[in-house]
Amino acid sequence: MTTEATPIVLVRHAQSEWNLAQRFTGWADPGLTEAGRAEARAAGERLAGQGYRFDAATCSLLQRTHETLGELLIAMGHDPLPVQAEWRINERHYGALEGLSKPETMSRYGADQFLRWRRGYLDKPPLLSDDDPRHPRNRAEYTTIGESAWTPGESLADTESRIARWWHEVALPAARSGRRMLVVSHGNTLRALIKYLDRLSPVQVEALEVPTGKPLAYEVRADGSLLGGHRYL
Repeated sequence: MTTEATPIVLVRHAQSEWNLAQRFTGWADPGLTEAGRAEARAAGERLAGQGYRFDAATCSLLQRTHETLGELLIAMGHDPLPVQAEWRINERHYGALEGLSKPETMSRYGADQFLRWRRGYLDKPPLLSDDDPRHPRNRAEYTTIGESAWTPGESLADTESRIARWWHEVALPAARSGRRMLVVSHGNTLRALIKYLDRLSPVQVEALEVPTGKPLAYEVRADGSLLGGHRYL
């Protein structure tokens, strides 16, 4: 850590049940595996070993981020933190792919289409119909966030748009005021944020992978500028 900037530490949630099963997850809500819990504790031990402490935490609305945060803080020996649940750091919404087996989807649609749906920047998945129970408009936890957030499926570019708004409205002001934030989010959401902050091209972000349970950090100066790009801890 440096003394000239405030860190924001970002963690992709640890291994979930659907990561293990190789299913498209999106806004579905599986919990962590036992291996995932161990992965989260290892991340906490790593942060503690480097002297990190935090003033606040943010998770998505999905339980795998909250479970990761809980295991991580216990491993750090950290005092409880105020936690904000924020839909804008939810995983990319995979539309009608949500819940499908990745190997079976690749077999059915071909490797090229599968790769575009998974990694493409502008490619949207097949969209959900309004009456699909997976649609956010039909899920109680999303009825209060507003119709503009009820997406039937997102490209990575869509995810970048919402995570960039969150960065400027929430994360950046907190860091500029000296508040040390721990953020537990998702692989595609963090890929989109890294693209935005590190000014990656669509081709570069398509090749970017964010590992589960491995903390990375940005450091923010008081004027809001970044002290370099992201780095893994």
